[in-house]
Amino acid sequence: MIPPVLDQLAELYPGLFGEVFLPLKRGIFQDLMAAHPDVLEREALKAGLAMHTRSTRYLQSVAAGLKRHDLQGEAVEDMAPEHIHHALLEVFRRRQGRAGEDQRQRLRSRIVQAFEVSGLSREAYDALVRGRDELANAVLDEALAEASARSAKDEALLRAFESGGQSVAVFAEMYGMDPRGAAQTLERARRRRTVTTD
Repeated sequence: MIPPVLDQLAELYPGLFGEVFLPLKRGIFQDLMAAHPDVLEREALKAGLAMHTRSTRYLQSVAAGLKRHDLQGEAVEDMAPEHIHHALLEVFRRRQGRAGEDQRQRLRSRIVQAFEVSGLSREAYDALVRGRDELANAVLDEALAEASARSAKDEALLRAFESGGQSVAVFAEMYGMDPRGAAQTLERARRRRTVTTD
């Protein structure tokens, strides 16, 4: 059963608590209390926000790497890589229990994507997200190994492109790649190069 305070929040802020859940900025509890001191009851709001932020729908929005939003629905801050990672793990755990198929490959792919988007080095990302769960750490190790292999392949393609002097379209055709995909791969390799040299 949905607590009445969550129904109130959905009426007041349908863009945050309505059909689509968006990650909330840190300090949203204080913002809500300041905006509606006579409408929202403190303890009910605390309990309601705790339930909301532990819901699968909310965790999926965090796992997707969406930015945190304020009461006006404006994106105000990036989601921390460790919050994205932990949301991915929790969504995986919940799906794994319901789905008949193994979700591990999907989780691994999502971790690779989250790692690449973070802009962190492998060591920095690992230090932020590694926890006590051995299964989760094993999947993390697999994902980081997959990302390293992909990075090495991308770097080799970037070197070949830089030494060839062709346009992206000509290079893509030579390697049997889609021009748009080739451009994305080259850009990803350039970004990674920046991270490793910083």
